[in-house]
Amino acid sequence: MRMGHSIFDIIKNSVLANRFRSIGYLPRWIIYMIDVMIVFFASLITHFIVTSLNVTFYENLNMPLRFTMIVAVNAFFFLVYRTYAGILRHSTFIDGVKLLTSTTTSYFVLLIINYSWSIIYGKKIFLTSDLFICYVISFLLLFLFRILVKYFFEQYINFEDQKKLINAVIYGADANAISVANALKTETPSRFRLLGFVDKFNQNKIGKSILNLPIITQNKKIHVILRAMKADALIIAEKSLSKQETIALVEECLEFNFKVFTVPLITDWEDQQQISNRVKNFDIEDLLERKPIVLDTNSISSQLKGKTILITGAAGSIGSEITRQVLGFNPERIIILDQAETPLHNLSLEINSISNQVKIHSVLADIRNKEVLGKVFSEFHPSVVYHAAAYKHVPLMEENPSQAVYTNVIGTKNLADLSVEYHVERFVMVSTDKAVNPSSVMGASKRIAEKYVQTLHERNNTTQIKGTKFITTRFGNVLGSNGSIVPLFTKQIQEGGPITITHPEIIRYFMTIPEACQLVLEAGAMGKGGEIFIFDMGEPVKIIDLAKKMIRLAGFTPDKDIEIKIIGLRPGEKLYEELLNDTSKTLPTHNEKILIAQDICDDYELVNMSISDLLHFFEGITNEEIVFKMKKIVPEFKSMNSIFQTLDH
Repeated sequence: MRMGHSIFDIIKNSVLANRFRSIGYLPRWIIYMIDVMIVFFASLITHFIVTSLNVTFYENLNMPLRFTMIVAVNAFFFLVYRTYAGILRHSTFIDGVKLLTSTTTSYFVLLIINYSWSIIYGKKIFLTSDLFICYVISFLLLFLFRILVKYFFEQYINFEDQKKLINAVIYGADANAISVANALKTETPSRFRLLGFVDKFNQNKIGKSILNLPIITQNKKIHVILRAMKADALIIAEKSLSKQETIALVEECLEFNFKVFTVPLITDWEDQQQISNRVKNFDIEDLLERKPIVLDTNSISSQLKGKTILITGAAGSIGSEITRQVLGFNPERIIILDQAETPLHNLSLEINSISNQVKIHSVLADIRNKEVLGKVFSEFHPSVVYHAAAYKHVPLMEENPSQAVYTNVIGTKNLADLSVEYHVERFVMVSTDKAVNPSSVMGASKRIAEKYVQTLHERNNTTQIKGTKFITTRFGNVLGSNGSIVPLFTKQIQEGGPITITHPEIIRYFMTIPEACQLVLEAGAMGKGGEIFIFDMGEPVKIIDLAKKMIRLAGFTPDKDIEIKIIGLRPGEKLYEELLNDTSKTLPTHNEKILIAQDICDDYELVNMSISDLLHFFEGITNEEIVFKMKKIVPEFKSMNSIFQTLDH
């Protein structure tokens, strides 16, 4: 190995190094000429071998003519089988088969010529052993030439990036793992130096090797094995691992500062390049200990198929995912409504590229403008409304309570009233756990909106009149949504830190965007009206632990490479979020991840009058007066870390 490295060192430091690095693929005619020269060289070697055996040659043709005939026949079949067409540095088994076919065909053609000449002129041109030896040497030299070129390029490229390669061990030794190893070995430019396989499940393979890499039994903790093999990373390719086993592996590796990579199953892949591209770092979403969601697709389909669906806040992270999922249930048309021009345009392009069977209408509008919304309802007459438009940033709404009320309360009221007026079948509102015992203006505004749609349902759905079914869905933080902490932490890590956390004890519930939207659709389909559905958010996550995991997933060490900085709770922020009010109870549903919160339902006239009163004096009152009126509508609203705390006394 040292000798090999010294050779590559000489090349690397030579004047030809730059030319070598920038060399392209050789023209086919040059490869063809090299192959012809190799056959000529093989003929010379054969001649010297046979001569050394003191064998007498036939004298029908002189030596130059015999050589010319051998070279000409081989050259002809190189053209026939296009052996020169492959790129040498990427030679494969197929190229070897082509060479074998070409040289074998040439050998038999020369034998036929030889025996035909013998029949006509009474003497052969070649010794039969001469032709066979030449055939064997030609094939071996041609094949060796390609192997050497391939090896040289691979070794040179690997040597160039030697310090950049990650020493990695593949977890698993089944067909999936072997395919991954093959792909990573041929990857250009290389990212990994593979050291071996770890197999926990098949003891019969222990002590053996695959692709010249050893198979190690997992008889110790994985971090001990990685350290013994001097590895930097583990690539998990074992398809039989459960979610819990995978998470345990990842967390063990992260705890001992080993990088972890994941690979999906290879059944959906087309080629090795695609396989190597799929080897990726674990995302924080992959470490959520959550069971997969099973949807009642028949129920959802019956609510959406062939109907007109209106989605507000469609350009946001939740709204756009609801749009994508609704699209899969074949509605007649989808109206995507948002006030953000560019994101709405981008979503429209994306959705139209996915399906041209569902009619997509993009409406640029603000839900605070009831007149514009009225035109939308009048033109399209939606059957189902998914209301995801809202202002959601807690500190920002503390500074702008009027905007929180305008959008989250008045905007919701506009949509709900129009849904009743235009006989919408279902109105599904996306709420938040911050509406529970709210400590912020944002949470309180969402709780007022919940109260309004719940009381409106009770008023309009008496035993005599069956009107719009109003359904509220309530869940916590969504990983990766606009403005959530995961994109913020990712950006801070990319910038070298520090990661900013408001409090070391702060805890939040998390779910992924697709999970949240799946449950919104399910709850919307199962709801009979008036319910507030809450979602099983799994185990709460300590934000400081989340930050440390993200730092380790990025390949850094917390508080060493990336600092974690405590900055104090923001206005309106709680240490712990809740999914139920103090007086609420829950009822189960057929989906174990969805519960119904039994909140006390207020009187519609009282809630409507309070909102109207708030709106009537809106232009002339201060932020303090707005928040004071909000606290009267939501008595459990107690401000935290906010200038509005004085109003609670």
